[in-house]
Amino acid sequence: MFKTNYKKYLVLILLCICSSTLFAQIELKNKVVDFNKGEGIESASVYIKNTTIGTITNADGKFSLQVPKRHENDSLVISSIGYSTYKIPISEYDADFEIFLEEEVASLEEVLIVGEPRPKTGNDIMVRAIERLPRNMPDSSYLQKGFLRHKERNKNEFKWLIESAITVYDSGYTVPTSKNFLKINVDQVRKSYDLRDVDSLFTYQAYLNQNNKRRYGKKDIRRDQVKTSDLVKSIKWNDNRVNGLQNIFKGKLNLLRNANNAKALFGENMLDKHQFELDTVLVDNERKLYKIKILKSTDFVGLDTKGIYNEGFEANGWVYIYWDNYAIKKIEYELIAASKSQKIRSKRLFDTQINHKLVISYKEYEDKMYPNYIYYETPKLVNVGKAKDGLTEEEEARYKKEERYYYTIQEILFSEVILDKDKIKEALQGKWDKDIFSPKPYNKEFWDTYNVLLESEEDEKLIEDLTQRASLFKE
Repeated sequence: MFKTNYKKYLVLILLCICSSTLFAQIELKNKVVDFNKGEGIESASVYIKNTTIGTITNADGKFSLQVPKRHENDSLVISSIGYSTYKIPISEYDADFEIFLEEEVASLEEVLIVGEPRPKTGNDIMVRAIERLPRNMPDSSYLQKGFLRHKERNKNEFKWLIESAITVYDSGYTVPTSKNFLKINVDQVRKSYDLRDVDSLFTYQAYLNQNNKRRYGKKDIRRDQVKTSDLVKSIKWNDNRVNGLQNIFKGKLNLLRNANNAKALFGENMLDKHQFELDTVLVDNERKLYKIKILKSTDFVGLDTKGIYNEGFEANGWVYIYWDNYAIKKIEYELIAASKSQKIRSKRLFDTQINHKLVISYKEYEDKMYPNYIYYETPKLVNVGKAKDGLTEEEEARYKKEERYYYTIQEILFSEVILDKDKIKEALQGKWDKDIFSPKPYNKEFWDTYNVLLESEEDEKLIEDLTQRASLFKE
């Protein structure tokens, strides 16, 4: 009896050891620095060669990457557009020394010596890149695991912060529009702090106008006649309408994924709303790529957002396209108020003319380009009523500038691509919940091994101040 139990315990111990080894992680930390300037390089790609396991550097050039133990004999790769590439076996990696990258520019002479005719202008290159999307974008369904950071702040402090692990299912770019399918699930939540003011009569008015036949004006609503619970309901409605993840993935600003949809920004009439100017040829991870400037065209850009005047913009930014296969590596895209009515609206409501700021970078995996990092920023009016009585004109002006005007930022780092059909099918059979605003129990063990975005030093300080005034969850 003793020997039998002993054997059972021994097998159990061995299984635990094997399991812990299987899920063990190696943490790689460091700072990536510009060799000539001595400054940290933001948004450099940090990943394990031939995998989709990776992260990017923060605003200070720092990164932290959790690597499964099974990859300890693989190589770490660090690259950034316009810089040389750093490669080293993980077994030889030393975090005591910062990583320096040197600027590197492609030789234009090499680019011009080719056997096939190539587009010469920025417009022609961009048109070719859009034509090649069916070849370069995923042609079958896949899952992506990622980390979301959602934050809202005014010019003084953070007012709202959510950090979640998410799963995204995509049916693939080449699937017919009628069968096109995309789902989002919030797997875990790491942080959830909300210190926003409730007295948002502006949001409440929008809520009433969207959900009632009667149109309400400012004079129709008095704060002393509105229940706080109704204000909270309207804020939650607006959070999902404006800040829900489905807007990033399913809206027009998902420029490549939705390029084959009707009225797409990078669709059939792309050059009516954008012009593209070739700037130079750079290098990324030992491959040449075009750097192309995005400029305004003859027509205004509009987003057709229900219930919000999101029209009358001009586009501005950059797009980076690989020279060899015309795959789009990165897009930096802004929409700036341009029509008279949008300029007035943007200045009055947001105190800025930049209404939408977007960065999307892609990672090549098995000859297809998958989203790697998404950054989306938009201003947001939060009408919190009048400032305290007795303030001087200078104090009230500062209140309006620093307290009233908010902006929302959503960042997503994708750290894993899953192509296994059985795993995809299994995942789809489960329950999917896209609501990033619903609290979930905190799972420390999950987050100990999950890849997240590092905060910048400035954000870290503001988040620390926020956490002192709010608890994670009341479990």
